[in-house]
Amino acid sequence: MSVADVDALLYLPDRDPDQLRAVVDIPALSPGWRQSFRELLDAAEQGTTAAAPPVGHEPGWTGFRQLRVVELVTETSTVSSINLAAADGQPLPAPAAGQYLTVRVAGAGDPPPVRSYSLSSDPRSDTYRISVKQEPHGIVSGYLHTHLTTGTVLDVAAPRGEFVLDNGDEPVLLISAGIGATPVLAMLHQLAAEHSSRDIWWIHASHTAAQHPFAAESHHLLQSLAHTHEHIFYTAGPIPAETPATRGHINTEALTNLRLPVDASAYLCGPAAFMTDISNTLTAIGIDPTRIHTEMFGALAPINPGITDTSHPRPHPPAGEPGPGPAITFARSGLTTPWSPRYRSLLELAEACDIPTRWSCRTGVCHTCITTVMSGDLSYDPAPLEPPAPGQALICCSHARTDLTLDL
Repeated sequence: MSVADVDALLYLPDRDPDQLRAVVDIPALSPGWRQSFRELLDAAEQGTTAAAPPVGHEPGWTGFRQLRVVELVTETSTVSSINLAAADGQPLPAPAAGQYLTVRVAGAGDPPPVRSYSLSSDPRSDTYRISVKQEPHGIVSGYLHTHLTTGTVLDVAAPRGEFVLDNGDEPVLLISAGIGATPVLAMLHQLAAEHSSRDIWWIHASHTAAQHPFAAESHHLLQSLAHTHEHIFYTAGPIPAETPATRGHINTEALTNLRLPVDASAYLCGPAAFMTDISNTLTAIGIDPTRIHTEMFGALAPINPGITDTSHPRPHPPAGEPGPGPAITFARSGLTTPWSPRYRSLLELAEACDIPTRWSCRTGVCHTCITTVMSGDLSYDPAPLEPPAPGQALICCSHARTDLTLDL
């Protein structure tokens, strides 16, 4: 069975039950895909309709909206929190715990650069909070740290992302490193607001106690819950008295010694290597890989059939003269470049910029390349076999008509 056949079974209507029976036994497929196919097969055999695989939580608004800075809080010497409310005074839609905001920062460059930051606040709050670490050579993070004042207006896209807390009752592991605490802190806020009775494990690593963001906030939230375990790891510096911290790293030995529940769902956020190592360790301990969720800073991992090169260069403008077309912004990758007719599709432009992409058929059939359009308009050539949902695009066969912001 070809990759295009497998994708079509997952995403397109009128599925062949015989092919569904065959595909559930393909060991190369991920556990998540095989589970989706089992649900589709069960529905087909029972004469019912299975829900389509989720393509994302519906965003609260289209494009960018003006939000006003209402409070700035220094968390550590390198991390500042920015609290935002709607500039027009209207209520903000509640995000899901773990989602992120995409911010377009006029004044930090021309064209204005775009960056994405996880929400770190209680999802039930009437404001949004993002917490930004100032990187040594980060133009945007530096601008946000040094130029924002109360009342500054920013262009912000609605909360997005599939790294969200589930509604189950199984134990939950919230594991993070450094500024990766932000999305799992939002999850902890939700659990505290719900007075959750789940078994909750908060496991965090920071370089030093002074560089540990949200230490008091997370400890207070954990103290308000009935069944919690707090484990903090510092790799350097003194360890304050009466804290749950120890010297060391979150590694295989440390996690094995904690005796984590194997029926837990895990949520990991931090550097890519950290999440890979921790995911492998949790799987080895006995946790179901389908219950291990990660949040990457940057684009989604690529799905490129037939390509085995594992190197991933930093995204960059394409080689050659800049194109004459509208500006294309790849939001997760933090890159804006003009469209050029020398590319046959937005996918080809992304590849020329070394932006990780997801594709299979390249002809608008399989929907593997489906991408959220945050703002702007595009057209198709050739037309896709089945059009994507509103607010989504198939980048393998589309072209920019106006300035465009993609969630890549």
